[in-house]
Amino acid sequence: MKNATKTIYAMLFALLSLGVTSCSDDDSMDPIVQPGEESIDPANFQGTVNKDVRLNPNETYRLSGILSVEAGTTLTIPAGTKIVANTDSDDNPATGVYIVVQQGAKIDIQGTAAAPVVMSSASGGAGSWGGLVIAGKAKSTAGINAIAEVGSIIYGGDNPADNSGKINYLVIKDAGAQIDPESQYNGLSLYGVGSGTSIQNVAIMNGADDGVEFFGGSVAVTNLYLENNEDDAVDWTEGWDGTVENVYVKHSIENFSTAIEADGANANPTITNFTAVSTTGGTALQFKKQSGATITGLYLSGYDTNIDITEDGRTDLSGIQIEGEDADLHATYDAGVMVDVAQFNWAQ
Repeated sequence: MKNATKTIYAMLFALLSLGVTSCSDDDSMDPIVQPGEESIDPANFQGTVNKDVRLNPNETYRLSGILSVEAGTTLTIPAGTKIVANTDSDDNPATGVYIVVQQGAKIDIQGTAAAPVVMSSASGGAGSWGGLVIAGKAKSTAGINAIAEVGSIIYGGDNPADNSGKINYLVIKDAGAQIDPESQYNGLSLYGVGSGTSIQNVAIMNGADDGVEFFGGSVAVTNLYLENNEDDAVDWTEGWDGTVENVYVKHSIENFSTAIEADGANANPTITNFTAVSTTGGTALQFKKQSGATITGLYLSGYDTNIDITEDGRTDLSGIQIEGEDADLHATYDAGVMVDVAQFNWAQ
């Protein structure tokens, strides 16, 4: 009997050390188990997710490294869960603290207006962690199995409808860690994310780089609030052909780049009901390298430059359709209906 008991304990320990979770009918089932531990230490939230996991909304998770959700698994984050990035030591540099959903994995963020999921940093400083990164198998001009500028993450494929999960009512603060002079993390980085992914009700604030950036893919984002991100509020490149709908951008800082930066080949993404308001001037929409879009419901206020074309001599603006017409560099675009910022009060 003693030998049998020892064998059972050894088997149980081996299962725990694999980083898996137990399942139950209780919504607060055990979260990630770290190697050598019987339960997660919320003060040291990092590691590899190799089996479906549901976090506990009653805990505050201290993100202290890279949390990687691996192919074939789903990370579920219930309403009201708080994740706080700790980057206050040499062991936890800002560029080494982020959440990544790898190709073939899924994230399921189940926030509500009354209890959004909140991801922020302990310091509250812009650029003090890497934010949320999702890698999919949708098309990108970078090709199949391209390598992201962050974390050498693999992304890109041939499935425009690829599904990386669901996001609903998520707040991301303080992201945008600087990797080098040419590379940075964003609040939400979407690499080759497909249209099967559902993203709605997202607020991204106080970031040191872009709020959300699309690297190819076909994903749509609905109900997006972006406040005082220091680079671009919405940025796309590598042939993203998805949609963004119902957006409010607020700029009350001086050191920002644009409300929209479009770069690379024009895959004609669709932007609907986009309001951007600045109290410090600056540039609203910037188009690079023959990029374009179809934009309706545009309202701009307070910018020094409403539309900036970076290529000298580019006179054909037919690839930039605004309210059914070619873009006009001299138009004010302030006659439309503003998106009601009050609908994003949940983010505050």
